[in-house]
Amino acid sequence: MKLQYCEIEVTLQEISPPIWRRFLIPRTATFSDLHQAIQDSMGWQDCHLWEFTQHMEVQKKIAGLPDEAYEDEPTPDATMIKLSSYFDKGLKTNRCIYIYDYGDYWLHDVVLNQVVELEDRFARRLLAGGRACPPEDCGSTPGYERLVEFLKTGNDPYEENEADLQEWIGDWDPEAFNVMEWKKAFDR
Repeated sequence: MKLQYCEIEVTLQEISPPIWRRFLIPRTATFSDLHQAIQDSMGWQDCHLWEFTQHMEVQKKIAGLPDEAYEDEPTPDATMIKLSSYFDKGLKTNRCIYIYDYGDYWLHDVVLNQVVELEDRFARRLLAGGRACPPEDCGSTPGYERLVEFLKTGNDPYEENEADLQEWIGDWDPEAFNVMEWKKAFDR
């Protein structure tokens, strides 16, 4: 019996060249499963709030972490919302936005490229990607650009202690992404 999988492509907004990942996840998976797949494929550490919204000017909430104490409009529980309930098999509804870290406010375009049927059974499978995700808490796109500039020139555009900045960056390389290495940790 063949199973249906969503081929999902995730691209971090506002960064060029793009930072992106493509993977397969069962069509029956929840938005919570999709959140974890994005976290693990991008290299985020899952230490901030997040949610999925519709890909429109007025962003209607699709799923996330419900917290009625802090919201006018409750967020639907991501553990209860299946991908198949939002992404239409006919590709009429094929995109949404994933918001991660309300401080740095990383926006990810999430696109359903296609639904495929396979004999294999798996929880997720990484297919492709490009470039390293920014370090957590680096200060959104301007902070990411600061780190890239520092690595290129050795000079901190913010004119802070460059030795401390180098220690904080560690061995992070914005161009590094080896799909075969990432597959070892991602595929299940």
